[in-house]
Amino acid sequence: MAKILVTGGCGYIGSHTIVDLIENGYEVICVDNNSRSNPAVLEGVQKITGKTVKNYKVDLCNFDDTFAIFQENEDISGIIHFAAYKAVGESVEKPLLYFENNLYSLISLLKCVQEFSIPWFVFSSSCTVYGEPDQQMVTEETPPKPAASPYGYTKQMGEQILGEFQKASKTQAILLRYFNPVGAHPSGLIGELPIGKPQNLVPAITQTAIGKLPKMMVFGDDYPTRDGSCVRDYIHVCDIAHAHTLAIKYLQKGHNAAGCEVFNLGTGNGVTVLEAIKAFEKVSGVKLNYEIGPRRPGDIMAIYANNDKAKMRLGWNPERTLEEMMSTAWNWELKLKQDSSLHENSNFQMN
Repeated sequence: MAKILVTGGCGYIGSHTIVDLIENGYEVICVDNNSRSNPAVLEGVQKITGKTVKNYKVDLCNFDDTFAIFQENEDISGIIHFAAYKAVGESVEKPLLYFENNLYSLISLLKCVQEFSIPWFVFSSSCTVYGEPDQQMVTEETPPKPAASPYGYTKQMGEQILGEFQKASKTQAILLRYFNPVGAHPSGLIGELPIGKPQNLVPAITQTAIGKLPKMMVFGDDYPTRDGSCVRDYIHVCDIAHAHTLAIKYLQKGHNAAGCEVFNLGTGNGVTVLEAIKAFEKVSGVKLNYEIGPRRPGDIMAIYANNDKAKMRLGWNPERTLEEMMSTAWNWELKLKQDSSLHENSNFQMN
């Protein structure tokens, strides 16, 4: 049984990936300093899988503390690296915070990968690396444009750092470029826990619907799209999570065509913000209180994935519909209302 280290494993995608890894026979340990996550999420993981996952409450920017994790776990076979700040709007306001945290943590981790000869590394990247592309549907070969935010630049630079590192090492790497993960585990035991006011669309929708927020803002209705709102590729978090397990298996079997391969993870369908709101209203039966506001700095007009490469090479197929994404997200929000330990912690302010 291979041991996988998941960084940021108490976070949204990280926790769902831990579940998927365990369900596919992997041993998992976690590192998360919980600065923007809730350690209680791992209790949900335990209830789903029956396995207790050890978390090291370590800041990956601290090399010595990170190194100690590898000294204690010399049998780590692979790493899935999620840990990063990810709020586009905040990154525009606090660029140095994002460059420092997202890049120092990656470099610190890769020093340990080099020292301990870790064979497999999967990097959590983003469609933000494409910037404002010339075509709305992007492939892995689409030339990157300047990123629209400091967050996007940290993902572009992270990919470059990992690519150059891989050339000088025996570690095999995969870069997974996510589009817009949404939804929650069907059990309702884990899901997205935004810190403070939600920066992403679906938690803003569900928190407005349940009354945590008085209303939500749609940022712009004057884009040249079919209804004037931004177009995104929303994909269920469980589908994203399973792609990480497939990426580890792919590296484990030596199927990689290059030392550092890139895969898009999206459904291939562009959905507008207003269409996503309508889908939520349909599955929940709740009429959403929203208003149209100005465009938000850092947002691009439209982007969605060509996912043929992930389908062909990883054997990955996104299975959940937009309605399932919305219904599981709403079910999670309803469960949060009942669980005070998670509910209270989901609303403390960003530092």
